[in-house]
Amino acid sequence: MPIIEVRHVAGALDRTQKAAIAAKLTEVMIQMEGGANTEGGRAFATVLFTPTAAEDWWVGGATDDTYVAAPGRFIVNVWIPEGYMNIVHKNQVHAWVAGAITVAMGTREPGRSILTVINEVIEGDWGNAGHPISLESIAGTVGQAQDGPRLTWSRDYFKAKARAMAAAGYPADTGGLLPSLTPAGDPARKVAGQ
Repeated sequence: MPIIEVRHVAGALDRTQKAAIAAKLTEVMIQMEGGANTEGGRAFATVLFTPTAAEDWWVGGATDDTYVAAPGRFIVNVWIPEGYMNIVHKNQVHAWVAGAITVAMGTREPGRSILTVINEVIEGDWGNAGHPISLESIAGTVGQAQDGPRLTWSRDYFKAKARAMAAAGYPADTGGLLPSLTPAGDPARKVAGQ
């Protein structure tokens, strides 16, 4: 369930450029979901454009393009579920986002002015239709196998997190763990004891 927000200088992108960037970033999100080019995968793929006035965007102490490289000023925020990506996946996302904007803008090299920030949303903090949704349910909606390598890695991550939380004495209802690892009562102890 990635969400991508593209911050750009107001007036720097026309409708055609936005459509090209949105199309490329949608493909990035499908890649991020392990190739989940499904109705559920596309329904979760959200791209937002947020314009910022040029006078409010300072780079190197200036509002002009002295320190800005082609294709221009971009800050791309990518929201992903916690524990969904290892470092290799995150590095791919950085490269894919820069590549998508570079291609959509018709430039040859991703300039140093395309900044990407990956934000992990704690398990239990995603919601849809007024209800929390888990990483496992998101994976099911987009068509990923529950026993596939991506969710296996995620479960290992959350088992380690549960052990660390238990060792640190976190309250059992703190949250932040996969529902499949959270029995009624004390989620950390069940996983820590495995």
